[in-house]
Amino acid sequence: MPLSESNAPILEARHVSKAFPGVQALGDVSLALRPGEVHALMGENGAGKSTLVKILAGLHLPDTGDILLGGRGVSIRSPHEAMRLGIAMIHQELMPVPDLTVAENVLLGNEPTHRLSGWIDRRALRAEARRLLSLLDADIPVDRRMGELSVAQMQTVEIAKALACNAQIVIMDEPTAAISGREVESLFRVIDTLKKRSVAIVYITHRMDEVFRIAQRITVLRDGLRVGTYAASELDRPKLIALMVGRELTSVFPTPVAVRGEIALAVRDLSRAGAFRNVSFDLRRGEVLGLAGLMGAGRTEVVSALFGLAPADGGTINVHGSPVQIRCPADAIRHGIGMITEDRKRFGLVPEMSVRQNISLASLDRHSRGPLLQHGREAQLVDARMHELGIRATAREQAVRQLSGGNQQKVVLARTLLAEPSIVILDEPTRGIDVGAKVEIYGIIAGLARKGKAILLVSSELPEVLSLSHRVLVMRQGMVSAELDPRRTSQQEVLRHAMPV
Repeated sequence: MPLSESNAPILEARHVSKAFPGVQALGDVSLALRPGEVHALMGENGAGKSTLVKILAGLHLPDTGDILLGGRGVSIRSPHEAMRLGIAMIHQELMPVPDLTVAENVLLGNEPTHRLSGWIDRRALRAEARRLLSLLDADIPVDRRMGELSVAQMQTVEIAKALACNAQIVIMDEPTAAISGREVESLFRVIDTLKKRSVAIVYITHRMDEVFRIAQRITVLRDGLRVGTYAASELDRPKLIALMVGRELTSVFPTPVAVRGEIALAVRDLSRAGAFRNVSFDLRRGEVLGLAGLMGAGRTEVVSALFGLAPADGGTINVHGSPVQIRCPADAIRHGIGMITEDRKRFGLVPEMSVRQNISLASLDRHSRGPLLQHGREAQLVDARMHELGIRATAREQAVRQLSGGNQQKVVLARTLLAEPSIVILDEPTRGIDVGAKVEIYGIIAGLARKGKAILLVSSELPEVLSLSHRVLVMRQGMVSAELDPRRTSQQEVLRHAMPV
C-alpha cells in the first residue's frame, strides 16, 4: 500500500504536469519531501524523474500544478531562485570550476568581502569553507585546485556549496554513477550527516541496493505518471522492479550456455607503464569473460589497449591464432574487434545525428559504391539492426539524443555489431540505464555468446559480472589478482581479491 502522509512536508509538488513537443513528460504528479529523509525517485529512463527534479530545481517551469515550500506556494523560475529558496541540485555530471580552489568553489557567488574595500576576504573565505566541509566530516584542503580532486571529493564540495546557500533540500541525480565503492561509502556518510541536519534529500539512482540501504521512502514514476509512494521497508527488489516496469521480471539474468569454442583472443603479458602490467588471459568463442575490480584497477585501460584507444607498450595479442599489432581502433576493427566504451555520451554517440547515421557511421564502406552512399542499402541494414536489438524510436531519422538511455546504448551496440566483429568488448554496458533496459541488454549479451561471439565484459556491478560471465578475472592495482568461477564464488571473495594490499 502507498504510504500515508503524516509528518509535515518541507516541500510539496502537487498535480504537476509538463509537456514537451511530441511527449507528455509528466502528468498530474505529486511528491512530498520531509525534513531529514532520503526520498528515492525511481523509474525507468523516460519515466519523468529528471523532468520532475528539474522543475524543483528551477530548470523547467511546470505547465500546471503547484510547488509548496513550508506550506506556502512558490514559483521557481531559475536555478538561482531555487538556491535562494534553499533547493540545491547536484547533477550527475558535476560542473566544478577546475582552476579555482576548493574554497572558491564552495563560496562561489557567496564570497565574504571586506566591509570598506569590497574586496574578497580571503581569510574569511577559507575559514568558512573549512567550517562547511567540517560539517560533512570532510578532510579536503581548501587551497587545493578543484581539478586535482577525485569525483567523490568534488561531490562533497558541491554539497558544501549547497550548505553555504543554506539548502534544506538537496537533489542528487545518479551521484554514484562514476565513483568507486570506497567513495560511495564516503558519500553515504555525508548523506547521513545531512539527514541529521534535517536536510531533505531526493535521490535518483538505478542501483537498487543503494535505495534499500539509505532511503526511507520511495516514489515510483512510470511513463510520466506517479505509480505511488511507499516506505522502503514495504518493498523488496522484485516488487520495486514490477512497479517500475509494470510487469514482473522473473528472470533478470539469462542462464549462460556452455562454452566449447576455440580461443579467439590470447593476451600475454600486456603492459602499459603507469596503467597495468603483465596481464594475460584467453577468451574463447561463445564465452563471456568478466573483468572485475575497483575503479582505477586498470580494467578500462586494458580494454582500451586491446581496442587501440591507448595502445599497450609491452606484451602480445593473438586473434584467432595470429599475432596482431593494435595501434589504433582501425587496427582493432580490421582484426574483428568491436568495443562499446564506458561513456556513451562522450565517446559513443553523435547526439545531433539521427539513429540511422549513428548506427551506420563506422560501416559506411558496407553500404557504399565507390564514393557514393547507397541510401537504400544503408536503411535496410539499419532497420535490420534496430529490429534485432529492439531499438525503440519513432523513426530511423529521429535524433539519437531524443532516445532513452537504454535505447541510446542499443544504438551504440548496433553500430559495433554492424561491422560483424568476432570479439566484442563491453565496458560498463549498462551504466546509467534502467532495470528494464538492463534486462534487454543482458539478453542481447547472452544472444551474442550463443552466436559464437567472444565477449569481454567490464562492469562495476558485481551481480552483473557474476551472473553473465563464464569466468571472472579480478584486477587489482593494474594486475590480474585472481581468476574465479562465478558459480563457485561470491561478491565478498571478488572484493577481497580487488582490494588494494
